[in-house]
Amino acid sequence: MPASLSDARGAERPGERRNAARTTVVWEALRPVLERRPDGPVLDVLDIGGGTGGLAVRVAELGHRVAVVDPSPDALASLDRRARELGVEVRGQQGDLSTLLDLVGPDSADVVLCHGVLEVVVDPAAGLGTLREVLRPDGALSLVVAQRHAAVLARAMAGHFGQALALLDPATAGDAHGRTGRRFTAEEIADLLEDTGFDPVSVHGVRVFADLVPGSLLDLEPGATAALVDLERAVAERPEYLPLATQLHVLAR
Repeated sequence: MPASLSDARGAERPGERRNAARTTVVWEALRPVLERRPDGPVLDVLDIGGGTGGLAVRVAELGHRVAVVDPSPDALASLDRRARELGVEVRGQQGDLSTLLDLVGPDSADVVLCHGVLEVVVDPAAGLGTLREVLRPDGALSLVVAQRHAAVLARAMAGHFGQALALLDPATAGDAHGRTGRRFTAEEIADLLEDTGFDPVSVHGVRVFADLVPGSLLDLEPGATAALVDLERAVAERPEYLPLATQLHVLAR
């Protein structure tokens, strides 16, 4: 298995330990879509909002053609440096969902990665409609969004009871989004995908426990990161744990 798709059990630094626990579920859900056989096709992969390329360069290491569209020139400069350091090619373009069709054109991608973007667009339905136009027939969409139930819990645990109360009701949740954007439930994102012409294939809870575990435990307790990764895997597809997940990862066609 390529190192980029491993569970990162060998992570040494504290940030890498927590990141491994947060990202393994998404990597493993993407594996069937992205892994190439020796004679397999090279895919055109578009990472919208891909920033500094933490995800994009790993996909490029698998041999695919990867493009990142992001509004930040500084992030794109970091992406270029990261790609050169790792010896892969990733094309970076400045833009966002509102300019995406002008940049890449319709029917231009086999896979679209849209992680942490839908929360901050003005019209999520219109944004998904744009992604549908960009995807080729039978293309795959990987979507990661913040999940509202977990945000309610996090606000309450931090003592922000008014914000937690506002997030409970979709009709008033807009007042509690703040700088971090809107939140979705699994049912809401499934309905939104279906309304915009997508067929949801799978949904996984991401960071069910990872954000609740003290960093000191992962830093000091031998084997804690590996055990946490195993736990995240075990609950990712169990529907009773979806409301606790900080994020939802949905694969759709």
